[in-house]
Amino acid sequence: MSQEYHCRIYVTLRPSVLDPAGVAVQSGLHQLGYEGVEKVRIGKYIELTMMAHDKTHAETQLDEMCDRLLANPVIENYCYEITALETTGSPK
Repeated sequence: MSQEYHCRIYVTLRPSVLDPAGVAVQSGLHQLGYEGVEKVRIGKYIELTMMAHDKTHAETQLDEMCDRLLANPVIENYCYEITALETTGSPK
């Protein structure tokens, strides 16, 4: 029997990769008077729900999704959170 999982995926550039969008945002924040901002990195946030046999299977599937489509493993890192959703029985 499958379980439904809610997944939150965070994709960021590797620290060694220049982040021009982050530099632009940092510059804009400085122009707005936020001089204390020292480093800005821009990333992606993705949410999805999926069905899997168990949490290990969900993690395996999610790793494959990230490696194949959601993140570029050459220049990006990713991490995720997986939460099992409550299953509701049929109405009584």
